[in-house]
Amino acid sequence: MNVRNAVALVAATLLLHGCVWAPGQHMSTNSMMRTADENSRVDIVTITPKQIAMDKAALAASALPPELLGYVPEPYRIGAGDTLYITVWDHPELTSPAGPQQQTLANGRLVRSDGTLFYPYVGELKVSGLTIEDLRKAITSKLARYVEQPQVDVNIIGYGSQRITLQGAFIKTDPQSITAIPITLAQALGAAAINTEQADLSSLVLTRDGHEYRIDLDALGQNKSVTQDIYLKPGDRLYLPYNDRHEIYVIGEVNRPMPLTFKTTDLTLTQALGRAGGLNPTTSKGKAVYVIRGIENLDQAKGTVYQLDARSPDAFILADQFRVKPGDVVFVGPAGVTRWNRFLTQLLPLTGIISNAANASYNLDH
Repeated sequence: MNVRNAVALVAATLLLHGCVWAPGQHMSTNSMMRTADENSRVDIVTITPKQIAMDKAALAASALPPELLGYVPEPYRIGAGDTLYITVWDHPELTSPAGPQQQTLANGRLVRSDGTLFYPYVGELKVSGLTIEDLRKAITSKLARYVEQPQVDVNIIGYGSQRITLQGAFIKTDPQSITAIPITLAQALGAAAINTEQADLSSLVLTRDGHEYRIDLDALGQNKSVTQDIYLKPGDRLYLPYNDRHEIYVIGEVNRPMPLTFKTTDLTLTQALGRAGGLNPTTSKGKAVYVIRGIENLDQAKGTVYQLDARSPDAFILADQFRVKPGDVVFVGPAGVTRWNRFLTQLLPLTGIISNAANASYNLDH
């Protein structure tokens, strides 16, 4: 079942319950003010300046985990697949056994799959896990038996042991090598070149040591120095999802009911209504706008319906500050929502189906 089919189910449910908002049927003011019964799966929340402030505070609290910002790269450690160039000054026979006329790479020494390499007069060395300085000292110590006061230098001319992998909405998804110079998240993203037309910029996933960290690149873009401070470590995986699963659904008394795809966290309720052609001036006059948000996780007991009173002249000032989330259903209706508990109980699982369908599609595709 794909997302489009899920949208069709939502539409079918709306049609089946058309009697609730059919022309000529209205909710009384008293019935709109009634409290939802104890068995309701819905919390009804009025959109107010206080509510918007709480949402912004929650967004700020979901900033980058301190373990990401606090990570400091260790000195580079040699591994299998790296190519080393070892210089012993005044001893070209050791430095360039293939001849000085050959390219540097021809005189390089590849670290074998078991983490070892062979070097004249030194023999087989276990070099995997050593820093460049550790290896330089080890070779110097062993050569001192045969060469008087050896001057040894070690350089890595080919990095092949440590990488970060990239998947998703990048133009270049080739693995990127970790080098002796630490790489930041911003540098990795710059080298990969984000496909800005197709990427969901709010949902980058960094997988590290079995843990997933979700990073909102759109929000971080407002603080351009932050991504420079996030260092990547060997084995990190970056996944940037496509925005084709980042949708909301605008239905009811609007000029163009439709699903809306967006790629940032900055889509507000005003923008969503605007992209749907605005409110229908005839059927929506003086009515309310609802943002229906399903149960987002198993620990959450109820879904939430956010209500905006469109009769207030300040309504769209608030709407311009209220951010919608993927999977939200924006409904503009000609009747109150408080008496819709039975209808919403059936509608909210469909918003979950939309999310689950998208996740299932992702799992099948990957």
